[in-house]
Amino acid sequence: MLYRKIARRIEEYLSSDSKQLLLIDGARQTGKSYIVRWVGQRMFPNYIEINMEEDRLGDRVFAQARTVSDFYLALSIVAGDRMKDKRSTLVFIDEIQAYDHLLTLVKFLMADGRFTYIASGSQLGVALKNTQSVPLGSIRMERMYPMDFEEFMLANGVGGELIGAMRERFRKQEAMPEALHNKLMDLFRKYLLVGGLPAAVDSFVKNSNVVEFRRIQKDVHDLYAVDASKYEEENGRRLKVRRIFEMIPSNLENKKKRVIIKDIENKSWKRSENYQDEFEYLISAGVALEVKAVSTPSYPLAANGGKNLLKLYLNDVGLLSGIYFKNNIRAIMSDEGSINLGSVYETVVAQELRAHGHELFYYDNKKNGEVDFLIDDADNLSNIPIEVKSGKDYTVHSALNKFLSVKDYNIKRAYVLSNSREVVTKDGVTYLPVYYVMFFSIFAAENLM
Repeated sequence: MLYRKIARRIEEYLSSDSKQLLLIDGARQTGKSYIVRWVGQRMFPNYIEINMEEDRLGDRVFAQARTVSDFYLALSIVAGDRMKDKRSTLVFIDEIQAYDHLLTLVKFLMADGRFTYIASGSQLGVALKNTQSVPLGSIRMERMYPMDFEEFMLANGVGGELIGAMRERFRKQEAMPEALHNKLMDLFRKYLLVGGLPAAVDSFVKNSNVVEFRRIQKDVHDLYAVDASKYEEENGRRLKVRRIFEMIPSNLENKKKRVIIKDIENKSWKRSENYQDEFEYLISAGVALEVKAVSTPSYPLAANGGKNLLKLYLNDVGLLSGIYFKNNIRAIMSDEGSINLGSVYETVVAQELRAHGHELFYYDNKKNGEVDFLIDDADNLSNIPIEVKSGKDYTVHSALNKFLSVKDYNIKRAYVLSNSREVVTKDGVTYLPVYYVMFFSIFAAENLM
């Protein structure tokens, strides 16, 4: 069993008497069904799971279930012997987006209260935007991401005691002992290879076979590309979703790492607004992480970010390292100086920050340059700039220096993440080992940052 933090939130929801349906959103192959099944089967003697995508492609039992009574009738066909009462019966509606009408029916199922319900979907962001009469007050959305670095560490036998000690060191802005730092960097580099897709992590933990977990990653990447093509076909328009998705790794190798609009169709006159549907699909489906440009930051950043100069990262760093390096692990594990790992490091930081609840932005200013990431600093009603360095010149960051020199930005703290063990603060910048990004969480009561 791979530990997932979201399991506790699912347990809390199922133990409550919430009038809202918990809807687990996220990209395909991130472990949504598995974790709901694991929690649900432990908590309810009568566990009923219906995959609506399979139903839509098969018997279509739920295709016409547009009322509560219709739904119960359809449910009785597949699980009549397990339909007991609310306390003992959990109905898990998997891939709920396969039938738009079920998203509307949710409100009435919850009001009826005959059973306990939970649902999940792979492209809910897309489906909800295209569904009429969505009962938003009856739905509580929870997005699930690939396993973060902490979950990866736990899967590889690192105990909670060590993670707790790391958290305390981070809180005090102290470095880890050298032996532990070396072990943590070894694990972090392995995370760059394996990523957080549960099937890839499980494969790595069991046999450490690079060929096997790379095959899993390629299959998932191909699945995302096929889904993009299906979306294009179903919408009946000449969308370029798959093209943009497949451009992400090459875009990240460019100096600016932005989406290059003219390269999408080789048409220089096209602008970012011509591809809003494509961007929205990739982001809503969870297969890409967006980082919006901000030229004049203020709090909150969401009021400043725009779709122009957009950066897109893959949702999982293992997918990216697999595309770049295939089965060759030396580039990452041996820290070869000739290989630039900047885009890989930025991807893992984007993945960690997003998994911990941060909206992602970066600073782009013609005069001052570019800073990798900005996140909101609620304590100071300001922003926190973050630079990510994969090489040894981590103390060189002219754009960050210029950014901090602008007094109107009211920046109280800034961070540089690198491979270095030391934790030091100099000229308003705190240098941290890159694995400490796992504690940049907006949910921490102690306000760790």
